[in-house]
Amino acid sequence: MEPVMLRGMRTHPPEFSELAERQQQIVSRTQLLACGFDDMYLYRQTRRALWQRVLPATYSLVTGTLTDEQRRISAALYAGGEAQLTGLAALTWYGFRQSPRSDDVQLIVPHHARRKSAGYAVISRALALDGRARATPLYPVCSPARAVVDAARDLRQLRPVRAIVAEAVQRGYADLTSLDEEIKRARRSRTALIRKAFTEVAAGTRSAPEAELRECLADSGVLAEIRWNPRLLGADGASLPTPDGYLADAAVALEVDSQEYHFRPADWTRTLDRHNELSRLGVLVLHFTPAQIRREPRRVRRTVEDAYDSRRGFGATVRVRVGQPARPI
Repeated sequence: MEPVMLRGMRTHPPEFSELAERQQQIVSRTQLLACGFDDMYLYRQTRRALWQRVLPATYSLVTGTLTDEQRRISAALYAGGEAQLTGLAALTWYGFRQSPRSDDVQLIVPHHARRKSAGYAVISRALALDGRARATPLYPVCSPARAVVDAARDLRQLRPVRAIVAEAVQRGYADLTSLDEEIKRARRSRTALIRKAFTEVAAGTRSAPEAELRECLADSGVLAEIRWNPRLLGADGASLPTPDGYLADAAVALEVDSQEYHFRPADWTRTLDRHNELSRLGVLVLHFTPAQIRREPRRVRRTVEDAYDSRRGFGATVRVRVGQPARPI
């Protein structure tokens, strides 16, 4: 093969071009030296702004803002071959929709490793790496369960922790067993928030806004027991739509209309059908948005309490009954 040229580089072996292409123009100092470049050449390239040093001993062969993948590749090169991507960076890699965005790239390395955090590469030493990490061509990625727990331990608010735990289970990234194992592995080190979120999901909560609705109504002195995600049956035993919450005594259904979970274009008609199906049988369906629950919890609670109080005992007259849970989580 003929030697080729990259911007700002002298003639070099084609295998280096292949390496640079495979690593999206991100290379380490060790790789550059192995290809015959010296430190003075690296210095000149960065000084002339043809390359950029993005992390210690880690270079981008192009200038400008790095993509998410380039940041992950460079952080992994800097951290070393045993490092595993975890935390919010791993959740972004998996495609979590509810995961908070972060410029940091979190990795775990063996406890004996000496590598320290630098720039956007946030490195933690772990007594045990993730045995269920997924291999990719450029770096290992911790399992979703490990990544969720590692991310939650660095978050300071319950809402985003609820969101990523609920999404992990609802979208099939991780099951309750694997999450529980990872929480136990982490012991009591910064796990209070994820323990609470895990307990809510294990009890049937399907989303973070739903958990906030539960919390909003928990202290009510008016409401009877709320059945969360119940299985509703018609008089003929046929299954009916499952609301987020249901007050059987008053036949009042509660729905959290999150844009993510309810108002995607394909789900809009389904949401209306669910409402109409319950309404025709005499059930009053109350709808709340996450913003209403978050900003006006007292108003939301008062609305539910007033509806319940005005319909108390009405549930015995409608053609709806509560069966066994529709789908255990």
